[in-house]
Amino acid sequence: MMFLSFLRDNARWLAGGMALTYFSSLGQTFFVSLSAGGIREEYGLSHGGWGGLYMLATLGSALTLPMLGQSVDKFPIWKVCLVTILMLSAACLSMAWSTHVVALALTVYCLRLFGQGMMTHIAMTAMGKWYAANRGRAVSIAAIGVNIGEATFPLAFVIIATAVGWRNAWVAGAGVLAVLALPLIVGAMSKERQPQASDPDMPVSTGRDWTRGEVLRDPLFYVMLVGVLAPPFIGTTIFFHQVYLTEIRGWDLQAFAASFAIMSVTVVSFALLAGYLVDRSSALRLLPVYLIPLGFACLVLGLVEAQWAVFAFMFLLGISYGFATTLLGALWPELYGTAHLGAVRSGIIATMVFATALGPGVTGVLIDYGVSYPLQITVMGLYCLAATIVMAAAARAATRRKLLELEINPAS
Repeated sequence: MMFLSFLRDNARWLAGGMALTYFSSLGQTFFVSLSAGGIREEYGLSHGGWGGLYMLATLGSALTLPMLGQSVDKFPIWKVCLVTILMLSAACLSMAWSTHVVALALTVYCLRLFGQGMMTHIAMTAMGKWYAANRGRAVSIAAIGVNIGEATFPLAFVIIATAVGWRNAWVAGAGVLAVLALPLIVGAMSKERQPQASDPDMPVSTGRDWTRGEVLRDPLFYVMLVGVLAPPFIGTTIFFHQVYLTEIRGWDLQAFAASFAIMSVTVVSFALLAGYLVDRSSALRLLPVYLIPLGFACLVLGLVEAQWAVFAFMFLLGISYGFATTLLGALWPELYGTAHLGAVRSGIIATMVFATALGPGVTGVLIDYGVSYPLQITVMGLYCLAATIVMAAAARAATRRKLLELEINPAS
């Protein structure tokens, strides 16, 4: 009943956050990669060439995001949403109409910056700023929008592209953004949430509000990145090369696309569970365990040649992704405060976007040089299991630091 009451009282802002992450799908790798075959054919690119272009464009978006992301701290969120959606829609049209490889690179840059980057950043920053005691629930609900997108956008794209071509499918995406996303999101975010009497009490905070510069000088931040960057690197890499993986395994591509629904349902379920656990405990306590399913997911996909491996992979990946979407939305305000959250999160998102850029580029080059792709996936799984140990140590260190802050400043 309390959860239903929370949904009812906060439907406006939760719907806005979920819509932001849902429509960010048009700039996410799982969506862009659906055009990989047509792009490589029409632009004359190899796996490594397309992966390298994608990597450079995504790196450019990662470098831009810290500057652009600060706008969430300086301007009303609805205005930032308006500009972001219009730019993402323009990028979709550019994908449909561009014919030169330079224009393709600029298009991918804008798709990644305004889609994966800014749309997600705005949603998570808003939830982090607007909620405290219920931050875990708010983040988990907003974050599952992208998972609903994973369950709906690929199938819709394949249907439209089959009927009218992959370029016209991007025109349809631009129309959806302009006609549906823009009025829905701007309308929902036009009134920012204020603390309400019905909000549960939060324990008195003992932490200070870190600036982005202070966060970037914190050694513990870089230790945490060892694990935090694994899900975006691995997920982006596998989704980017999904067509190639199905070809070398002899799997049905439609079956692979259908498996996204399993991942989406699993992500939504475990994101909501993680939101409940974060509010009951803390994000730090969940940090050491969320990479374990991802590690086994990669081992299954890398070592098992039967088609069922795809569905097992998507289920296990969904568990880690579900925890990660909520955990990483709640972790940063828990560690570094909310006063400069827009600037701090934009820097963190930039590093995650960097990871998504590195994955397709590096693996694409390795594929061109004859390195087994299933072997690469297996190594990713072993990395996740090793990173779990590092995350446990980082969580203990962060907890000790918070306790030390309490001893030094007990009245804060």
